[in-house]
Amino acid sequence: MEKLEFVEVSPRDGLQNEPNIVSTADKLALINHIIAARFRRLEAGSFVNPKKVPQMADGDAVFAGLPQRDDVTFIALALNLRGVERALAAGAKEINYVFCASDGFSVRNNGGTVEETFAVWPEVAAAAKAGGARLSAIVSTAFGCPFDGEVPVRRVVEVAERCVAQDIFELGLGDTIGVAAPSDVHERFRAVKAAIPAHVQLRAHFHNTRNTALANAVAAVEEGVRILDGSLGGIGGCPFAPGAAGNVPTEDLIYMFNRMGFDTGIDLDAAVEGAHFIGGVLGRTTPGMVSRAPKWPS
Repeated sequence: MEKLEFVEVSPRDGLQNEPNIVSTADKLALINHIIAARFRRLEAGSFVNPKKVPQMADGDAVFAGLPQRDDVTFIALALNLRGVERALAAGAKEINYVFCASDGFSVRNNGGTVEETFAVWPEVAAAAKAGGARLSAIVSTAFGCPFDGEVPVRRVVEVAERCVAQDIFELGLGDTIGVAAPSDVHERFRAVKAAIPAHVQLRAHFHNTRNTALANAVAAVEEGVRILDGSLGGIGGCPFAPGAAGNVPTEDLIYMFNRMGFDTGIDLDAAVEGAHFIGGVLGRTTPGMVSRAPKWPS
């Protein structure tokens, strides 16, 4: 069976938009559930302005409390050089750096236009290399922007080309507000793949705001993408994207691709337990469907 890699983002993207602060202990307990489900890459937290994203203010404490596992990669997300420096100081060995494909979102999320945010990109790459961390980049609003509207394919390709000008091992495209359809996914991943070096692996990050994320994930895999993000229970959203209702539920992705004959390497039952755990912490039923359905096959 062909392998797919899943990056679990619930501790970061899943929680960052929650209005009630989740304790560091509960975040670490969620991470332990994720590891128990056999995920080997996960976003443990972000190093961003705590005044803008208070849920992520304990990034240092989360990284300090992570289990010592040589077989698990704990990813830190950053938006600027200061965030990268903080992530490195906390011990992060993989950093996911965020760019935007649209100025409207970039100004609100990253604190500057797309052009302005790229000004420090060489310094960011140099700092990550000096700190012993491998570096990936993700292009948010790659399928549409809540402020600028439609984002042309050529714009996404231009941003992708600027990302790979530095030494990154992976490039992601993010549907930040969940507006993509499978045709968009085919078109954009195909265009980006043709424009970047073959050694840079592609990663897909879909939000399920309009219930298209599962179909979009299949389209991405059909274009050769083999790394997919997901969030247990489907929790998540972006503080700077109005109406971004949630991520694609990881357990729904796992069930679907298992049935399609892919080797996901994930323990689905344990992933469902993780979805139930975080739902209990948040005190509500989470959007994911598989975690609410009877086990199949029983």
